Amino acid sequence: MPHDTASGPLLRPLELNGAGGLRLSAEAAGDPVAQPVLLLHGGGQTRHAWSGTAQRLADAGYYAIAYDARGHGDSQWAPDGDYSADALVADLASVCGTLVAPPVLVGASMGGLTAMVALGESSPPIARALVLVDIAARLEAAGVERVLNFMGAHTSGFATLEEAVDAVAAYNPHRPRPRGTEGLRKNLRKREDGRWYWHWDPRFLNHATRSQAGEALVQQERRIQAAQHITAPSLLVRGGSSDVVSAQGARELQQLIPQAELFDVQDAGHMVAGDRNDVFSHAVIEFLTRTVPPVRP
Repeated sequence: MPHDTASGPLLRPLELNGAGGLRLSAEAAGDPVAQPVLLLHGGGQTRHAWSGTAQRLADAGYYAIAYDARGHGDSQWAPDGDYSADALVADLASVCGTLVAPPVLVGASMGGLTAMVALGESSPPIARALVLVDIAARLEAAGVERVLNFMGAHTSGFATLEEAVDAVAAYNPHRPRPRGTEGLRKNLRKREDGRWYWHWDPRFLNHATRSQAGEALVQQERRIQAAQHITAPSLLVRGGSSDVVSAQGARELQQLIPQAELFDVQDAGHMVAGDRNDVFSHAVIEFLTRTVPPVRP
C-alpha cells in the first residue's frame, strides 16, 4: 500500500514482543502512565504512517504507541512466513497484555481489520474503545485489487527514490506530489544491488493475495461475527472518496456495531490519515475525549 510520506515528529523508540516473542519495533509519544492508544497501520505501510496523529494524541494527553506489524518496517519478519489474520491478532493481543491498562485501538486498513477481529473475539475485551479507519466487514473488491496491484507491481524495487515518488504520485493523483524523498526513505531500504525496496516481507503479499482469492468469504464472515460482539465505544472513519469501503459498506458495519459513530472525511481516499491528517486527528481526539478521557487509567 502507498505510504504517508510526511516526515512527522521524532518519537521515542520502543521494542515490543508479538506472539511467540516476535520482535516488533515501535515508537511512542506522551506520558507512559496516561491512557494508551495503539495505532495499527495498513498492509505495506509502517509505523511512520501515524507520526502526525501520534503527536497530536500525545498533545491531547494520551500515550500513543505505533508499531510496525510483523514483516513490516523494522519489525522482525515471521520465520515461517505467517502473516495470517490469526498471527496479526495474536501479536496485538500480546502487545495489549504489556500495557498499564486496556488501550484504545486505532487501526487503518489491515490494522483496522486486525483490531476489529481482536476486540470482537476477546473476553474480557482487550480494549476500551475502537477507531476503525476505512475498513468494513464487506470490502470493495476493485479497491482491494488496486491496492494489491500497486504492491505487486514494485517487488523488483526502484532504481531511485524519485521513481518511488512517481509511483506513489500515480497511485494517489488526488494528492499533491510529495516534496522531496525524506519521507519515503523511512519506508524503503537500499539493498546491495543498489535498488530501493519497500521495507516489508514479500511473503506478506503472497498471503494477502491468497486471502482475497480463496479465503475472502471466510474472513468476511469472521469480521461480521467479531463486529457483532463489540460493545466498546467505536468510531468508524471512512474516506469520502475511498474505493475500498463504500458508503453502503460503512453503513452495514454501523448496523453490526450499533453504538458506533460514523465520520466521513471528505476529499480523502483509502489512506485517510495521510490524505487529511488534520481533519482525521481532530475527529479521533474529539471522539476519545468524550468516550475515553485522557486521564491516568
